Amino acid sequence: MTDHGFRSRWTTVRGLRIHDRSGPGPVALPVVMLHGLAVSHRYLMPTAAVLSRWHPVVVPDLPGFGLSGKPSHPYDVSEHADVMADWLAARGLRRVALAGHSFGAEVAARLAVLVPGTVAALVLASPTTDPRARTRRGLIGRWLVDTAVEAPWQVPILARDVADAKPWRVLATVGHSVRNRVEDDLVKAGVPTLVLGGSLDPVAPARWRAEVAALTGGISVTVPQGAHNVLTTSPRRSAAAIAAHLRDV
Repeated sequence: MTDHGFRSRWTTVRGLRIHDRSGPGPVALPVVMLHGLAVSHRYLMPTAAVLSRWHPVVVPDLPGFGLSGKPSHPYDVSEHADVMADWLAARGLRRVALAGHSFGAEVAARLAVLVPGTVAALVLASPTTDPRARTRRGLIGRWLVDTAVEAPWQVPILARDVADAKPWRVLATVGHSVRNRVEDDLVKAGVPTLVLGGSLDPVAPARWRAEVAALTGGISVTVPQGAHNVLTTSPRRSAAAIAAHLRDV
């Protein structure tokens, strides 16, 4: 199965078949992109395709999502990070940049602490969860506001992803997200960090992104007119910002 030159691959880790899409790229630091909690690799492919001009890119589906195996219970941040650490080793990815979006940014931050020798740089795109909305009601409320500023052509992609994951898994993972103190991982990450987000994003607003950048000692870049799914709707600007961040890593 191909998409922009990307091919599907499955790797068995801890009894789960983990799916990823990997694409061609020059000899450079590989970028592993981690998706958010209701979705899969699919919505990240626009930025992945552009970014592959500068870096090899691998886009896995987290356990329970997309085409990966479905564990019996919804994984929390630590469980996702544990599986993905083993997946990185199984895939022979010994030094990478992690680009996590939304809930994937939480997993990426935990991975940077868990396997510091493997993670050379971080990109935290539209990271959750802002302490000012750190409840299920608060986070879901912000997502509902975001639907008003997102491009409607994304709906079929996102609907398919939710159907794959099942709504109960999505809702349970929201609970894991709002119980995770991502700040504890951000201050320990210790690698060059880019915080990326859209100017219209109500889920991870500019004030919270600035706080994330301060905690990591990183930089914040805002994509004009981008909403929460900035890696879907603004692929050229997002990929260019990521490539610039990784230029000297």
